[in-house]
Amino acid sequence: MRSFAIIGLSSFGHYLAKYLAAGGHHVMAIDKEESRIEKVKSFVDRAIIADATDKKTLAGLGLKDLDVVVVSLGESIDASILVTLYLRELKVKEILAKALTEDHGKVLDIIGATNVVFPERDQAFRLAKTMESDYLLDNITLGDGMSIIQISPPQPLVGKTLGELDLRNKYDVLVLVIKQVVPDNAVIIPRASHVIKDSDILLMLGLDQDLAKIQKLK
Repeated sequence: MRSFAIIGLSSFGHYLAKYLAAGGHHVMAIDKEESRIEKVKSFVDRAIIADATDKKTLAGLGLKDLDVVVVSLGESIDASILVTLYLRELKVKEILAKALTEDHGKVLDIIGATNVVFPERDQAFRLAKTMESDYLLDNITLGDGMSIIQISPPQPLVGKTLGELDLRNKYDVLVLVIKQVVPDNAVIIPRASHVIKDSDILLMLGLDQDLAKIQKLK
């Protein structure tokens, strides 16, 4: 179980607090707007009305003792930069900061954010990828040209075993998990004898250029 503080409860911060709390973690939520605090106080451990851009106020919250502090002040670039700087000066162990633009992200990185995320950009990218393909359901970019995709099996794969398809040697992709709808089941690292059904969902790992070849199968 880990401890988190989330500064800024816009949509991203609100849902992040909700999901972390649901996962059993300790969550402190901080925002200067009382209405936002009211919406999260039922499921977080501490909900605090405070202006995080005030360094003295921030220093009094005990954030240095937490595992991760998230700066979700994307609607105010100046505020997110200032708060990130203060957190670094307070020697917070890990600072995850939300950025709106590439330049914003570069500044956050320079002043000490441990990790910079671009939720809107990344979600738009994943959505664009799924819209481009008849089969792709989701896409997780791992970096260095590698991804994990969730895909409905193209027709040439249906009714054949993984051994017959030999996807590892023919396409350099690895099937990590097969989610079966009928029966409801998940097969982790499926065997070569597994027969692919048209109702299956495949989680595949590989280089983007190789995964693209699978998506283009007709």
